[in-house]
Amino acid sequence: MIDAETIREYVLQKKDVTEGFPFGENALVFKTNNKMFLLLSLSSIPLKFNAKCEPDKAIELREEYAESILPGYHMNKKHWNTIILDGRVPQKIIFQLIDDSYSLVAKKIKK
Repeated sequence: MIDAETIREYVLQKKDVTEGFPFGENALVFKTNNKMFLLLSLSSIPLKFNAKCEPDKAIELREEYAESILPGYHMNKKHWNTIILDGRVPQKIIFQLIDDSYSLVAKKIKK
């Protein structure tokens, strides 16, 4: 099972990433060039995070992993998913979701 520190270490390896707690001590936010791409809920059990996603891909993922990938909690539900780390989503997919979220935000900034 992936833990918060594994996600944190993975995310911080990416270029121009910062971390902080703008919403309180239980929500670790990762940004690239001051734009949020991942919000990790440290107080939830099981652990969960919000990640940005292409709208069509978000729908596919929610259908395939109906109990573990949900519309983004407190986010734009068209563009964000909440991923629950309960063991149902393969680790490879979890890291791909993080990569995709980072790429979407980083790409937007470059334009």
